[in-house]
Parts: sequence; C-alpha cells; structure tokens
Amino acid sequence: MNVNPSFPAETETTVRPPFSDWLKKRRWFIIFVVFPTILAALYYGLIASDIYISESRFVIKSPDQKRSPVSTLANLVQMTGMSSGQEQANEVLTFVRSRDALKALEKNPDIRAKFASAQADFISRFPHPFSEDTFENLFKYYDKMVDARLDAETGTATIKVQAFTPQDAYEINQQLLYLSEALVNRLNARAQTKAIAEAQNQVRVATIRAKAARVALAEYRNTQALIDPGKQAGGVLEIANKMIAERAALQAQLDLMQRVAPNNPSIPALRTRISAMSAQIASQDSRVVGTDTGIASKIGGYENLLVEQEFSTQSLNAANAALVQSRAEAQRQQFYLERVVDPNLPDMPLLPRRLLNVIIVAAAAICLYFIAWMLIVGILEHAPED
Repeated sequence: MNVNPSFPAETETTVRPPFSDWLKKRRWFIIFVVFPTILAALYYGLIASDIYISESRFVIKSPDQKRSPVSTLANLVQMTGMSSGQEQANEVLTFVRSRDALKALEKNPDIRAKFASAQADFISRFPHPFSEDTFENLFKYYDKMVDARLDAETGTATIKVQAFTPQDAYEINQQLLYLSEALVNRLNARAQTKAIAEAQNQVRVATIRAKAARVALAEYRNTQALIDPGKQAGGVLEIANKMIAERAALQAQLDLMQRVAPNNPSIPALRTRISAMSAQIASQDSRVVGTDTGIASKIGGYENLLVEQEFSTQSLNAANAALVQSRAEAQRQQFYLERVVDPNLPDMPLLPRRLLNVIIVAAAAICLYFIAWMLIVGILEHAPED
C-alpha cells in the first residue's frame, strides 16, 4: 500500500518588503537629514575653497606714559573707565570697519579683485551667485572677511583678514595697518593744529591790543606835551617847596629886621624879593593844580592809558606763554600706533573647518527633524477622533 505524503494546500512563505517601501517609510528623514548632510559633505569636501587668515595686533600709545602715583581708590576709578589710548584704538577700529577704509582698499590693493579671486569657489567669492556687484554688497562682504576688535583688558587691537590666498590676506592686513597709522597721524595733526591755532589767535589779539595801547599813550604824550605827568608834577612841586622854604627864610629875616632896625634900607628889597617869590610859587602851583590845563587834570587820562598798556603787555606775555605751553602739550599728548604683532603670511588655511561644518549641518538637520516630528506627533495625538 502506497502511502502518499500529504502536503498542505498552501505553503507559508516569508515576503520581505521591497527597498522602495523602506525608502518611502523614511523619506522625510532622508530629505531633511541625509540629503543636506550629503550636500554639506560634497561642498566642504570637494568644492569649498581654502581660506587663509592674516592677523595683526597693535596698541595706541602716547609719549606721556609716566604718571604720578595715585591712591588705590584712584587706581580703581581709572580701571573702571577707558584710557585715552583705548579710545583712540576704538576710533581706529571703527575706521577699519568703515566704508572709507574699503574705498581706500579698492584703490590699493584692489580688494574687489582679491575677493573675486579665481581660486575661490562660486559660493564663497564676491559677488555671490544671487547678489549684484555693487559697493554696498561689497561692504557687507568686507564686513564678513575683516574682523577688527579691541581687548578692553589689555588695550590691544586685533585685525584679522580672510582671503583665498596667503599673499592677499597679508597685503590687505598690511594696507589696513598703513591706513590706521595715517589716521592716527591725521587725528594728531588736527588736534595739534586746533590747539595751537587757538593759542596763536590769542597772541594775535593780545599783540594788537598792546600795540594800540602804546600808540594811544604816545599820542597822548605828544598832544599834552608831557612825558610822565606824575614825575613832572613832582618836579614842579619840589621846586615850589624849595621856593616856599626860601621865602619863609626871607620872611623871617624881614620880620627880625623890622623889629631890630625898622629903618634899615634893605627892608624894601627883602619885601620885593618875598613878593616876587610868592608870585613864582603861585605860578608853579598853577602849573600843577587849579586850572584846566594843569598837570593834575592830565594825570587821570595818562594813568588810564598807562594801566591799559601794562595790562595789555601782561596779556601778551600770558598769551605767548600759553602758546608755548600749547605746543608742548600738543607734542606731549600726541598718540602713535605701535605694532605689537605684524601681519603674518599664513602658510596653511584655517578655514573652512570642513569636518566640523559637516557635523554641524548634520546635527542641526537632526534637531530640526526631531522637533518637527515631535510637533506632528503631538498634533496627531490631540486631534479629535471621527
């Protein structure tokens, strides 16, 4: 008897889903995470150009660096503020980041051509694929390629320049330092010229006033026929006093003679002399006081002119001293740029950080993907069921 083995009517077979179903299930992850990461890897690994960085550092100093010892509290107060050298450094760095510096760099060393170098990739070079070749766009690009900042603790200013060749980065940084030195010199010249010009103007005004006072005094002397009314009045009074004393002696002699020898023939002569001397004394007194043309009436005007001459002379001396001091002060407070680190010629590119940038792109894409996934799941969980 033949026994035929029995087989089931249908055999179970394991059917694996096709690869397309796997891709379809994970399509959003591939689109928003894998694809951007692959693009970043291709760009930074194969396309992105090397970027070289040239760095320089400088400080702004003044010849007047020595200061008198101050108390601890005063030192604390000074530390809380900003020194004049740091203020000057801030002004220089503001210029480096300005459009004026970019305009100067367009002439030398033709920064537009260096940023549009053929060695740069189409995304990194200027202009960008979707931007126009305008000065404002160049300024925005320049602001990204040039970094200028100040270390408030040390007072050291740093300039970092990015370019697509070592020589270009070095030349741009070197030219920025030359422009900064020229700016410091212009600021010094402007401050020095302003201070000295003001002092010179004061000297000029004081000189004109002193000359006018001397001319007025000379004209007054010529008009009044007097050299020094005070001294001349003193001389006249001295003569009058001598004559008064002599008249008193003659009057005493006359009085004695009239008592002792009233008939002395010399008495009339003495009386005549005394009378003549009295007239002379009166004449001398009238030269000084008592009339509109007397010396006393002219002393007031002379003294006013003399005081004006002395005051104007003192003002002129003070103005000359202030001019000398202004020149010394301007020289003492003059600032200068001292290079701490000269621009370097880089021998290897520091940017882009290729692997790090790819990792950043991947991490950012994953974070955004899971945030969106959690948001969608939350919406679905709270959705009303039909």
